[in-house]
Amino acid sequence: MKAASSAKRVSPAPPAAKSVTAKPKPKAKKSSQGKKYAAIRRDLERQRKALLEEAVEGLANRNGQEAFPDVSDQASAEAEQNFSMKIREREQRLIKKIDEALERMDQDIYGICERCEEEIPYPRLKARPVTTLCINCKTLEEQEEKARR
Repeated sequence: MKAASSAKRVSPAPPAAKSVTAKPKPKAKKSSQGKKYAAIRRDLERQRKALLEEAVEGLANRNGQEAFPDVSDQASAEAEQNFSMKIREREQRLIKKIDEALERMDQDIYGICERCEEEIPYPRLKARPVTTLCINCKTLEEQEEKARR
Protein backbone atom coordinates (compact mmCIF):
# COMPACT_ATOMS: atom_id res chain seq x y z
CA MET A 1 0.00 0.00 0.00
CA LYS A 2 2.89 2.36 0.67
CA ALA A 3 4.07 1.80 -2.90
CA ALA A 4 0.67 2.80 -4.21
CA SER A 5 0.61 5.98 -2.10
CA SER A 6 4.12 6.93 -3.23
CA ALA A 7 3.00 6.40 -6.84
CA LYS A 8 0.17 8.82 -6.19
CA ARG A 9 2.66 11.38 -4.92
CA VAL A 10 4.67 11.05 -8.12
CA SER A 11 1.68 11.54 -10.44
CA PRO A 12 1.04 15.21 -9.49
CA ALA A 13 4.59 16.14 -10.59
CA PRO A 14 4.05 15.59 -14.35
CA PRO A 15 1.14 18.09 -14.59
CA ALA A 16 3.37 20.71 -12.97
CA ALA A 17 6.04 19.92 -15.55
CA LYS A 18 3.43 20.30 -18.33
CA SER A 19 2.40 23.73 -17.05
CA VAL A 20 6.05 24.81 -17.01
CA THR A 21 6.52 23.71 -20.61
CA ALA A 22 3.24 25.39 -21.63
CA LYS A 23 4.47 28.86 -20.56
CA PRO A 24 7.08 29.32 -23.33
CA LYS A 25 4.44 28.69 -26.03
CA PRO A 26 2.67 32.06 -25.48
CA LYS A 27 6.05 33.79 -25.76
CA ALA A 28 6.62 32.09 -29.09
CA LYS A 29 3.11 33.07 -30.17
CA LYS A 30 3.79 36.66 -29.15
CA SER A 31 6.94 36.91 -31.21
CA SER A 32 5.31 35.32 -34.26
CA GLN A 33 2.26 37.56 -33.85
CA GLY A 34 4.56 40.55 -33.43
CA LYS A 35 6.20 39.78 -36.75
CA LYS A 36 2.88 38.99 -38.41
CA TYR A 37 1.39 42.37 -37.55
CA ALA A 38 4.60 44.48 -37.54
CA ALA A 39 3.60 46.40 -40.68
CA ILE A 40 0.14 47.13 -39.28
CA ARG A 41 1.70 48.26 -35.97
CA ARG A 42 4.02 50.66 -37.81
CA ASP A 43 1.07 52.04 -39.81
CA LEU A 44 -1.01 52.54 -36.65
CA GLU A 45 1.85 54.23 -34.80
CA ARG A 46 2.54 56.50 -37.79
CA GLN A 47 -1.15 57.42 -38.09
CA ARG A 48 -1.39 58.07 -34.34
CA LYS A 49 1.66 60.33 -34.42
CA ALA A 50 0.28 62.30 -37.39
CA LEU A 51 -3.10 62.76 -35.71
CA LEU A 52 -1.49 63.98 -32.50
CA GLU A 53 0.75 66.40 -34.41
CA GLU A 54 -2.30 67.78 -36.23
CA ALA A 55 -4.12 68.20 -32.93
CA VAL A 56 -1.19 70.09 -31.40
CA GLU A 57 -0.92 72.28 -34.50
CA GLY A 58 -4.65 72.92 -34.44
CA LEU A 59 -4.49 74.00 -30.81
CA ALA A 60 -1.50 76.26 -31.49
CA ASN A 61 -3.23 77.97 -34.44
CA ARG A 62 -6.60 78.14 -32.76
CA ASN A 63 -8.32 81.44 -33.29
CA GLY A 64 -10.68 82.81 -30.70
CA GLN A 65 -14.25 83.28 -31.72
CA GLU A 66 -14.36 86.48 -33.69
CA ALA A 67 -17.28 88.86 -33.86
CA PHE A 68 -18.20 89.77 -37.43
CA PRO A 69 -20.34 92.78 -38.25
CA ASP A 70 -22.17 90.82 -40.94
CA VAL A 71 -24.58 88.16 -39.64
CA SER A 72 -23.88 85.81 -42.55
CA ASP A 73 -20.10 86.05 -41.95
CA GLN A 74 -20.67 85.28 -38.28
CA ALA A 75 -22.86 82.28 -39.17
CA SER A 76 -20.24 80.99 -41.61
CA ALA A 77 -17.49 81.31 -39.00
CA GLU A 78 -19.59 79.43 -36.44
CA ALA A 79 -20.43 76.70 -38.95
CA GLU A 80 -16.74 76.32 -39.78
CA GLN A 81 -15.86 76.14 -36.09
CA ASN A 82 -18.53 73.48 -35.49
CA PHE A 83 -17.23 71.49 -38.45
CA SER A 84 -13.65 71.70 -37.08
CA MET A 85 -14.85 70.52 -33.68
CA LYS A 86 -16.59 67.51 -35.23
CA ILE A 87 -13.43 66.59 -37.10
CA ARG A 88 -11.37 66.85 -33.89
CA GLU A 89 -13.89 64.64 -32.07
CA ARG A 90 -13.64 62.02 -34.82
CA GLU A 91 -9.86 62.18 -34.66
CA GLN A 92 -9.97 61.72 -30.87
CA ARG A 93 -12.14 58.62 -31.28
CA LEU A 94 -9.75 57.28 -33.92
CA ILE A 95 -6.74 57.85 -31.64
CA LYS A 96 -8.58 55.93 -28.91
CA LYS A 97 -9.27 53.05 -31.33
CA ILE A 98 -5.62 53.05 -32.42
CA ASP A 99 -4.49 52.91 -28.79
CA GLU A 100 -6.87 50.01 -28.16
CA ALA A 101 -5.57 48.15 -31.24
CA LEU A 102 -1.97 48.63 -30.11
CA GLU A 103 -2.94 47.40 -26.65
CA ARG A 104 -4.57 44.30 -28.16
CA MET A 105 -1.31 43.67 -30.04
CA ASP A 106 0.61 43.89 -26.77
CA GLN A 107 -1.84 41.44 -25.18
CA ASP A 108 -1.63 39.01 -28.14
CA ILE A 109 -5.35 39.26 -28.85
CA TYR A 110 -5.10 41.48 -31.92
CA GLY A 111 -6.70 39.97 -34.98
CA ILE A 112 -9.20 37.89 -33.01
CA CYS A 113 -12.87 38.71 -33.50
CA GLU A 114 -14.46 39.91 -30.25
CA ARG A 115 -17.75 38.26 -31.15
CA CYS A 116 -16.98 34.83 -32.61
CA GLU A 117 -13.32 34.60 -31.45
CA GLU A 118 -12.18 33.50 -34.91
CA GLU A 119 -9.11 34.98 -36.56
CA ILE A 120 -9.80 38.12 -38.58
CA PRO A 121 -8.27 37.76 -42.06
CA TYR A 122 -5.09 39.78 -42.58
CA PRO A 123 -6.44 41.71 -45.61
CA ARG A 124 -9.31 43.02 -43.46
CA LEU A 125 -6.89 44.05 -40.73
CA LYS A 126 -4.66 45.75 -43.28
CA ALA A 127 -7.63 47.66 -44.72
CA ARG A 128 -9.19 48.46 -41.33
CA PRO A 129 -6.50 47.98 -38.65
CA VAL A 130 -8.66 49.17 -35.75
CA THR A 131 -11.40 46.62 -36.39
CA THR A 132 -12.41 44.23 -33.64
CA LEU A 133 -14.87 42.17 -35.68
CA CYS A 134 -14.52 39.83 -38.63
CA ILE A 135 -16.54 40.73 -41.72
CA ASN A 136 -19.32 38.23 -40.91
CA CYS A 137 -19.80 39.52 -37.37
CA LYS A 138 -19.63 43.15 -38.53
CA THR A 139 -22.31 42.43 -41.13
CA LEU A 140 -24.45 40.79 -38.43
CA GLU A 141 -23.94 43.78 -36.13
CA GLU A 142 -25.00 46.20 -38.86
CA GLN A 143 -28.11 44.12 -39.61
CA GLU A 144 -29.01 44.10 -35.90
CA GLU A 145 -28.57 47.89 -35.73
CA LYS A 146 -30.78 48.32 -38.77
CA ALA A 147 -33.46 46.11 -37.18
CA ARG A 148 -33.41 48.21 -33.99
CA ARG A 149 -34.13 51.46 -35.85
